[in-house]
This record gives sequence, structure tokens and C-alpha cells, in this order.
Amino acid sequence: MSLATLLVLGDGRLPSGGHAHSGGLEAQVAAGRVHDVASTGEFLLGRLVTSGLVAAVFAAYSCARVDRWDELDAGMDARTPSPALRKASRAQGRALLRAGRAMWPVATIGRDPHHPVALGALANAAGLGPLEAAVAAAHGTVTGPASAAVRLLGLDPYEVHALIARLAPECDRIAADAASRIGDPVDDLPAAGAPLLDIGAELHATWEVRLFAS
Repeated sequence: MSLATLLVLGDGRLPSGGHAHSGGLEAQVAAGRVHDVASTGEFLLGRLVTSGLVAAVFAAYSCARVDRWDELDAGMDARTPSPALRKASRAQGRALLRAGRAMWPVATIGRDPHHPVALGALANAAGLGPLEAAVAAAHGTVTGPASAAVRLLGLDPYEVHALIARLAPECDRIAADAASRIGDPVDDLPAAGAPLLDIGAELHATWEVRLFAS
């Protein structure tokens, strides 16, 4: 494993369009559920243990078995009930592949794969393993919304990054759990859901004015 390569993959400055997505945070801010540092921390933890776990598992599996991308992509579809979130995930997957193919020879996995499937394929092309792919997925689940929180709520960025640091052990735990499941049937992989994220995404998609795409 190359730690430097993992840092490249997890760098928020990677030109894959992640800055345009709030991970569902914008809708929750508008609803008044997230309004300060403490509630941001609760949101990040909730997202990590639900959609973050699913993303980590599918990224790890995709890294280990790129040849099963179509089955994994269908599995992500089944675990993403919101059409708006499916659209956002595929848009991010497409953008990630475009960035990744400028760096490594990434396997052909369809034109618009779900983001975790694309992330796993990219990790594989970069010479990383399933655990590293899962770490990148879990970490990205919280860093994107955390960055959005600073912009949406005007929070102190130092305090927000302290939240990310405190979530690091949980990211590691989820990544290790995810990597241990790559031998399971795809249908048996975790399907942890967050209904408020699904509902919020559908409402957010109807807004005429919004700061983030999702």
C-alpha cells in the first residue's frame, strides 16, 4: 500500500466535483435540523454509520472485484431509494472516473457508475487494497458535508475539522468492517438507510435556488 497514493485519492482538491455536493446537508440545514457545530457533528456521525458504511463496503468490494462492477452497481441502486441521490451518486462516479483516468489506467465499469463503485475501481487501478478503498469512502462521507457546513452555516473551520478528527476512529472501524465483507454475496451486503436523507434529497431537487447539487 502507498500512503501517499491513498492521500491523493482522499484529497478534497481532487477535481472530481465533490465540492458541488453537500451530502444531504443543505436540505437538513434548511429544515433546521442542523444549525451549529454540535448538530453538524451529529449529522456527520449519522451519515457515516448509514450511507458511509454502505459506500465503504461497496468501494472495498469494487476494489477487490472490479469484474463484478455491474452487480455492485445494481446493488447500490437497490440501496439508494431516492432518485435524486441515485442521480447525484452517478454524477459523482462519472466525474471521479474522469479524474482517475488522467492518473491511472482504470478498468471499464460503465459510463455512469455509482460513486462507491467508481472509487473502488480507481483504488484498484492505483494499486490500493480494499481496506484503503473503504477508508477513502468512509472519510469522504464526512469530509464533504463538513466542508459544506462551513459554507452553509458560517461555522469555525477549526471546530468543524475537530469533528472530523474525532470521527477518525469510527471511520477506521467502519472501513475494517467493510473490507471484511468482500467475500459475502452482494445481496447480503449492508443496506443501512437514512430516510431523512432520502426525503431531503427529493425536496432539495425541486428547489429553484440552491448552493449545492445535492
